[in-house]
Amino acid sequence: MASDFTAQQTPADEERSKDLSLQRTRPPTEVPGYEIERFLGAGAYGEVWVGVDRTTGRKVAVKFYLHRRGVDWSLLAREVEKLRFLSADRYVVQLLDVGWEADPPYYVMEYVEHGSLEALLRREGPLGAAEAVELFREIATGLARAHGKGVVHCDLKPANILLDQDHKPRLADFGQSRLSHEQKPALGTLFYMAPEQADLHAIPDVRWDVYALGAILYTLLVGAPPHRHDDAVSRIDAAADLEQRLARYRQMLRTAPPPAEHRRVPGVDRALAEIVDRCLACHPEDRFANVQEVLDALAARDRNRARLPLVVLGFVGPLLVLLVTALFSYRGYVRAVDNAERGYSQWALQSDQFVAQLAAEKVTAQIGRYFELAQQEASAPELQSLFLAVVDHSPTLAQLVHPDTPGEALPDLRAAFRNEPSRLRLEQYLAQRLEAYQQMARRDRRVPRFASLFVNDRHGTQLASVFDDASVSQAIGHNWAHRTYFHGGPAELPPYDRPPADPPHITRTHLSAVFRSTTQNTWKIAISTPIQRLAGDEWQFAGILVLTVELGDFDISVATDRPPREQFLVLVDARDGEERGTILHHPLFEDLGALGKTVPQALLGPEFRVPEALLRGQPSTDYRDPLAAYTGDGGLAARYRRRWVAAAAPVQPPLGAGDHSASGLVVLVQSDYEAVVQPARELGRQFIRNSFGMVAVMVTISLSLWYVAVRWLHEAHASRRRRVAAPPATSPEVASTLPAASSSRPVRPGE
Repeated sequence: MASDFTAQQTPADEERSKDLSLQRTRPPTEVPGYEIERFLGAGAYGEVWVGVDRTTGRKVAVKFYLHRRGVDWSLLAREVEKLRFLSADRYVVQLLDVGWEADPPYYVMEYVEHGSLEALLRREGPLGAAEAVELFREIATGLARAHGKGVVHCDLKPANILLDQDHKPRLADFGQSRLSHEQKPALGTLFYMAPEQADLHAIPDVRWDVYALGAILYTLLVGAPPHRHDDAVSRIDAAADLEQRLARYRQMLRTAPPPAEHRRVPGVDRALAEIVDRCLACHPEDRFANVQEVLDALAARDRNRARLPLVVLGFVGPLLVLLVTALFSYRGYVRAVDNAERGYSQWALQSDQFVAQLAAEKVTAQIGRYFELAQQEASAPELQSLFLAVVDHSPTLAQLVHPDTPGEALPDLRAAFRNEPSRLRLEQYLAQRLEAYQQMARRDRRVPRFASLFVNDRHGTQLASVFDDASVSQAIGHNWAHRTYFHGGPAELPPYDRPPADPPHITRTHLSAVFRSTTQNTWKIAISTPIQRLAGDEWQFAGILVLTVELGDFDISVATDRPPREQFLVLVDARDGEERGTILHHPLFEDLGALGKTVPQALLGPEFRVPEALLRGQPSTDYRDPLAAYTGDGGLAARYRRRWVAAAAPVQPPLGAGDHSASGLVVLVQSDYEAVVQPARELGRQFIRNSFGMVAVMVTISLSLWYVAVRWLHEAHASRRRRVAAPPATSPEVASTLPAASSSRPVRPGE
């Protein structure tokens, strides 16, 4: 457009533009003896350039103080003065030269090539706890050396800490520093500055640097100084003037909760966290009195960490020894208990074998007693008289045994025979004898009990029978010559159609094999003995008298009256054949009988048989009762679901018994395994209790000693700390004569 034009600059504007275009491409002025190479950075008061000493070739940093008119030249003088105090200190960036008369003024210091700690944090973020502590220790050491020479830094922060070629920290920027006798206030940088320092009338105090140290360590661990967040910065920046900003900063630090982010940093232990907390305490009295105490706390932490393995070893070592001892003791205990259990079980096994043998002999003795009673009853004159009266004078009996009597007439003849007076008198006599024995048995359990008593003639025909209950015999008038108790053979013969004239018969008292009574549905054995009559000078066989005994009536039980039974005896059928191993008598049968129940037929099945090895005389310490598997009795059998020690012994026939009088019985003794080994286990439990008691005592003693040692060390450390007095921040001699002066330097939140 015609109206557009290019603005023309005045000569002054052209000169100013030229200066701006050349800014930082060359130093503000020439420095004699040094060649300036490049711009390094700018601050509130000027610029820093990197140069080279033309004489030595050493790299240096040159700080130019620009803005001559707005600068309090006492700042440069004070910084140079403090650097002179700290000359030759490797922890401080060294002053090399000063250009007081230059325009702008400058001073030359050694170049620290790895930049500031702040730049490192911006570049790499928070440091690990170990690396942070090592840097912090170096910073604190350098600061302690500065304090030792009477210099308080007053503006310690990551930007004022440079890293040398070995990455060791060097303190820099002493522009706000004070000598120990100076009372002029000095403002530091927000969030690194102690709350009491943020006051234009504050008197310098070494504890200001202690606070800054804690803020630096917090920053190294977390990545940002304590309490700094957007809201805090906004509230401070919104203040109207410097004094109000400082007041808001002080108020924020004193009302904010203690910073805790550093406690969540991995590797920060309790001691390190407490060092940070104590450095950052708002009240100066709660902080470390000086930097040396900080270093002492770090050294104490190092000692404790170094001692920790020994402390742990001293505490855990005895426990480990005890644990190893306990382990070997436990293995010994297990072996000892196992050996004791085996010993007790073997002892119980021998005891059971002995008991089984005694019980079998007792049964044999009882059978012998039955033999005597049978012989005694068979030879009784009254029985002889009544028996022979029936045999010799009963017309009905003669017809029953006559071979020519028709078979269809036998039922009527048997009915008539049952009602004959002579037979009834014989049966009444047998009933009286049975009742007499029952009465004696009720008074004395040792007296033999009979289940039934009957007599047969020489042909095998049953003449009379009585039972110990209300049973009525259906065998009267029938022939039983085929039964083993009559003929005395090892097995029953086929039943006879007609009574034989002279059937085989026993000649002496005989013990039958076990049989199940069809009349009373119980397991029994029969003791039979011949009834003899005198014919001339000879005794002739006239018939037999038979006693039947229920196996449960044998006095062999050693079981307790009520469950749980810990030891008891069982009668087992040991005859060869299909019934071998059948349990004939067991406490479970008594339990069922007490409830009015009969023994279920299922318990006679093959799955409830005693193992063959046990029947052959091989005892066991891990026997399982076959009847315990039965589930149809309402839980009674479950009482026997235990581990048993078991041994067996056969029942022998009495001396003088007839041929084939083997009882076929085995007495089995069962002892509860848990009850047998109870003493061994009780001994083991006592050992365990004693061992736990010993462990508890040793742990208690170790903890007590450890606690006492820790308390002693803590008290010793606390007493040492109390003995260290905080050095005065200012010289008493000048406190009243040097008025506090306000610093002309503004607070630098961003530095």
